[in-house]
Amino acid sequence: MTITLRHHFLSLALMAALAPGLALAANWMDSVNSALGKSGGAASSGTTATQGNSAASLAGLLGGGDKALSAGTMTNAAGVLEYCAKNNLLSDTGTTAIKDKLMGKLGISSPSNAKSQDYQQGLGGVLNTAQGGQLNLKDLGSSQLGQKVKYKACNLVLKQGKNFIS
Repeated sequence: MTITLRHHFLSLALMAALAPGLALAANWMDSVNSALGKSGGAASSGTTATQGNSAASLAGLLGGGDKALSAGTMTNAAGVLEYCAKNNLLSDTGTTAIKDKLMGKLGISSPSNAKSQDYQQGLGGVLNTAQGGQLNLKDLGSSQLGQKVKYKACNLVLKQGKNFIS
């Protein structure tokens, strides 16, 4: 193989290895921007800009008002609480009790008979925010900042669930 052919082969291999990560970063950024009520889309000026904006966006979610991370409906809150409990983001015992009361108030006897798209999205980790955006908790990853946003969102939805049933 010539040196030029080797360089092309290595370049293609590198691009193939990086493509899934860049797609995940763009999806993560879209989710955060949606929750903040901004227009979606990843920054096109490169990875460094996207990572910087992502950290700033997550910090904005943490420092923003509770509305940025609160469920827009009782139905979505019930689904998100189930997601949070299953993913060990909240104590299963207390969270399940609140979620069950919410489901009873909504007339839902089990997750399998819940037809509401709002509830199903919550089960999948999608928080439909009180501001009209969406935040996919799964897309936040396992970084320290992403975990803080997940915990804050789950705790706020739990608090909200308690208010819904009182």
